[in-house]
Amino acid sequence: MKKQVFAALFLMSSVTTFGAGYQVNLQGVRQMAMAGAGTAWAWDASTIFYNPGALARLKSIQAYASMGVIVPATSFGNANSSAVTQRQTFTPFNIYIGGPVQQDSKLALGIGIYTDAGIGIKWDNNWIGQYIVRSIDLKAICFQPTVSYRISDFLSVGAGFVYAVGTFDMTQALPVHTIRGPLSTSLLGENPDDSSVHLHANANGVGFNVGLHFKPSDNLQIGLTYRSQINMDVSGGSATFQVPGSLRTSFPNTTFDSQLPLPQVASVGIAFKPAERLTLCFDLSYTGWNSFDSLRINFTNQTSALQNMHAPRHYKNTWTPRLGANYKVSRVVSLMMGVVYDPTPVADGFVSPDLPDADRIAVTGGIAIRPLPRFTILAAFEGTTTVKRTGSYNYNAGATTGDYFSGVYKTEAYTPALAIYYNF
Repeated sequence: MKKQVFAALFLMSSVTTFGAGYQVNLQGVRQMAMAGAGTAWAWDASTIFYNPGALARLKSIQAYASMGVIVPATSFGNANSSAVTQRQTFTPFNIYIGGPVQQDSKLALGIGIYTDAGIGIKWDNNWIGQYIVRSIDLKAICFQPTVSYRISDFLSVGAGFVYAVGTFDMTQALPVHTIRGPLSTSLLGENPDDSSVHLHANANGVGFNVGLHFKPSDNLQIGLTYRSQINMDVSGGSATFQVPGSLRTSFPNTTFDSQLPLPQVASVGIAFKPAERLTLCFDLSYTGWNSFDSLRINFTNQTSALQNMHAPRHYKNTWTPRLGANYKVSRVVSLMMGVVYDPTPVADGFVSPDLPDADRIAVTGGIAIRPLPRFTILAAFEGTTTVKRTGSYNYNAGATTGDYFSGVYKTEAYTPALAIYYNF
């Protein structure tokens, strides 16, 4: 029984899965429409996120706001059962204000408030994997004050301090009836007790975002950025158990502490104009997922059935290429499109139904309309699909003989987004 409770808490590693497995790539709507390629060109104030060094390239102070709607769906199947997640919608948002402190100034200041994660998954309560997860939800918001300086027409630099806050919620059924029998009894199936555990935690951490922007010519621009690792500290998270009265001393409601790293990301981007109205952008990002090697959870109150946990995760680093295009139809209208291949950091043997992950391909598109000289409206759409992945998860890790939950997963997500900005 203890191993199964540990398996439930092991799912808290999903806090970092959002950076890849369910990455929220909505920090800028024009960049989203170009598959997230935004390192090399200062389109608008969202460059505070994509490349702080390019903020000094804006011609005036700009106020920017955007929101997206993510609609994900995951299917699961094996020889015994099949399931589809319940329909959910998530609404990440972003706000940026920034630009040169005065006209023609080389110094620019800004602040960004952007959604780093804001998604989850929810299975039916009685599905075959309920003892691993029923639902999980994560929200993370970053606050980034930023300074940028244009050293010359060729080079500008920038840096931002990042403070991240977030919440985490997870619910899992508990097979407490197995406490009466040997551990080898079936743990995946009907559970008349309908016991469960709910985990809730607030987390916070600090980091930084730095960037260089090179402008060899009006038709060629290059960007380099580095976003540091952020260690999200969990202190005083709550673990609430719903169990029969006879087991409340074994599973007392308690608190826990942990630390979860959001990995470092380094990106290089190049943008060039092969024609007067066409801009092509290419980004290549390296994400240091190996920083998440294991998860440790320390409980305030421990019993023989509920003890501190150390669970391996063994994520691997990834390279993600992004290709986007912006075509200026007229002074008022521009069209965007892009494609991205995003490989999973989740290693074989660690594919679980909390937030199942696989290599994914996303196709994007969008439109920008400027009805007034200083006012712009942006709309974008992203369609994402993963390859079918046959994965297994050892939810009884550490036992003499492992208990594996295996099946085939496939995830799809559809994301429309809108943004507006105004140049002062």
